[in-house]
Amino acid sequence: MSTFAAVPTALIVHAHPEPLSFSSAQMTAAAESLAGAGYRVDVLDLYAEGWAPVLAREEFGPVDGPFKPQAEQLRAVELGTLDAAVRDHLDRLLAADLLVLSFPLWWFSLPAVLKGWVDRVFVMGGVFGGAHGLFGEAALAGKRAMLLFTTGGSDESFRPGGAFGPMDDFLFHIHRGMLEFVGFEVLDPVITYGPARMTELERAAALDSVRESVARIAAAAPATVC
Repeated sequence: MSTFAAVPTALIVHAHPEPLSFSSAQMTAAAESLAGAGYRVDVLDLYAEGWAPVLAREEFGPVDGPFKPQAEQLRAVELGTLDAAVRDHLDRLLAADLLVLSFPLWWFSLPAVLKGWVDRVFVMGGVFGGAHGLFGEAALAGKRAMLLFTTGGSDESFRPGGAFGPMDDFLFHIHRGMLEFVGFEVLDPVITYGPARMTELERAAALDSVRESVARIAAAAPATVC
């Protein structure tokens, strides 16, 4: 159930250290496209916020015995003692109908700050486990999620037989192990391959393609949620 009864909400979690990067421009283009489609758009810029990515013992109360992160998350949910920043981000995640993870593909995966956001905000007891199950029984079942990212390599290099191999192989642990695990319906990713080697005209065309792709995704969603 969305917090905003008549307006779907999109939460964009962005992870790039340079505001003038193509990745940041791509995120802005996606946000504009979603807003134009009638979404309320909530943006979490992790670098701008100075997000601390490490799931640390210190964010929990005193621990009697070995520190077990998920057990402490579950206890903090039950006691209402979650770290304030984590609680804020978790509430925004739970309020969203669509989650967009925006990032550059680094080492064929998420940047550390974004992986750390998942570590800290996909809280046991808050989105899975405890009163919730896994996958279709998790707290985010019925909501949608997608990846919006850039690569250093070309489109051809991420195809079967390419230099790196199929892109789907690199995304499985994110799609299945993170997003589907907590209940999301995972949408096709929106990817810009090799923007660093594009001309300015090619980058402009790529941003137009992002806008169009995101608009199609938005159009496929119900106009209202309740």
